[in-house]
Amino acid sequence: MQIVGIKFDSQPKIYSFDGEKFDLKVEDKVVVETLRGLELGSVAILEQESVLLETNEPLKPILRKATKADLEAHEKIIKNMPKYKAKVKQLVKARGLEMKIVSVESTLDGAKLIINFTAESRVDFRELVKDLASEFRTRIELRQIGSRDEVKLVGGMGLCGRPCCCTKNTGDFEHVSIKMAKTQNLSLNPNSINGLCGRLMCCLAYENELYEEASKLAHKVGSRVKTPDGEGEVMYNDLLNKLTSVKIGDEVKEYKMTSVKEV
Repeated sequence: MQIVGIKFDSQPKIYSFDGEKFDLKVEDKVVVETLRGLELGSVAILEQESVLLETNEPLKPILRKATKADLEAHEKIIKNMPKYKAKVKQLVKARGLEMKIVSVESTLDGAKLIINFTAESRVDFRELVKDLASEFRTRIELRQIGSRDEVKLVGGMGLCGRPCCCTKNTGDFEHVSIKMAKTQNLSLNPNSINGLCGRLMCCLAYENELYEEASKLAHKVGSRVKTPDGEGEVMYNDLLNKLTSVKIGDEVKEYKMTSVKEV
């Protein structure tokens, strides 16, 4: 079996498929069948079994290398999606439904239209589905998503000036808690620690393990400690660099956390 990692335009996560029947290289376009239906993907990784396999379930095979017709169909879908999205919004407005249309996607063969939306509460869209099926003459899948999923689909720039992590670096969302911000000595101002989705930033989880280990060595601010230069008062802990600032007399000096002892 040749295990192939396939990436799709709509998300950063890489999925495993069996590509044994084909001579493939990275960036080749292929057609596969997913839970959504037929999709066009790109080869991202070849034969990295330990990285790619998430379960022991049999891998679905790659159906074929993308043909010229497949690529043209994909381009046509991309071209039509803004028009389709505008029409969906129009039908939603006509029904007076309180829902925000985030994205409209189609399977490669046009057999299904996937519509992602957000809403403050549960929405009864049964009549809307009938309108959509009549308009587009295909199967309709309406998916209510959360604020984090919305940013993942739409994209944007984070406070760091880089694209949001969820659109580039991660597949599944990591657990993030306010405790992580506290451990890292960050301001708890929502404007400083929340992402575009209004939830805690994904990146808080990236270095949290390092900060947790360093916090075990840190000394409480205001406590009295012994240093190589004498006794003083802890003023600040630099967890990232594992340094403690201590005031001895009128002078503040930095020391490795391991060289400072409690009185």
